[in-house]
Amino acid sequence: MKVLIVDDDRVLADVLAFTMRRAGFQVIQAFDGEAALQRWAEDRPDLIVLDVNLPKLDGFTVCQRIRERADTPILLLTVRDEEDDIVHGLELGADDYITKPFSPRQLVARGHSVLRRAGKMPAPAIRQVSDLALDPSRREMRIGQGEAISLTPLETRLLDYLMLNAGHVLTNEAIIEHVWGYEGGDRDMLRQLVHRLRSKIAEACRPPEADESSPPHPGYIETVPGLGYGLISPHSVD
Repeated sequence: MKVLIVDDDRVLADVLAFTMRRAGFQVIQAFDGEAALQRWAEDRPDLIVLDVNLPKLDGFTVCQRIRERADTPILLLTVRDEEDDIVHGLELGADDYITKPFSPRQLVARGHSVLRRAGKMPAPAIRQVSDLALDPSRREMRIGQGEAISLTPLETRLLDYLMLNAGHVLTNEAIIEHVWGYEGGDRDMLRQLVHRLRSKIAEACRPPEADESSPPHPGYIETVPGLGYGLISPHSVD
């Protein structure tokens, strides 16, 4: 998915671009209203993150001109929080409206939301690593031909990130940022989340005929003391 980020604050624009790339988007940028229209016409992005206060042409004008020609989802950014401005932006065709300051995690969530409403967001693909499979859209995990195990949203986000980076160790900080965003997570919460996910993996690995006293199946999540966690083959666990 391709996103056009339009903001004349280049420091903030770079932060937004970094956030969206981390979320899997291809990013293009513009720093004024005229350049935004040109980049939109040339690159045809799937989503536009558009600041209202822009030089040359303001965000409202850019939104109106794009909406006259296409239904590209538009997410407006502004420091304004007056109801009239919000209503004006939505009446011009914006799909959503975020008032600064906001968290990067909120931006990604809002972007995904407007893409889903526009029918442009494909369902997450089933991720497979060895015999471990994750269906993010159903929040279910299974191992081999075993029964599907339900996961919470946080467990799904953690397992998906580990599977995406299978074979590599991820730092505690990187995992916390991915799972909780820039606010809300810490190492204790991560340890508890990993423990719960490991318990569900062990449950998925236990043969139907096994009882609670059976030895646990080798885990898939490796702890690297002082660094973080990684997803590995269970056969490589001592």
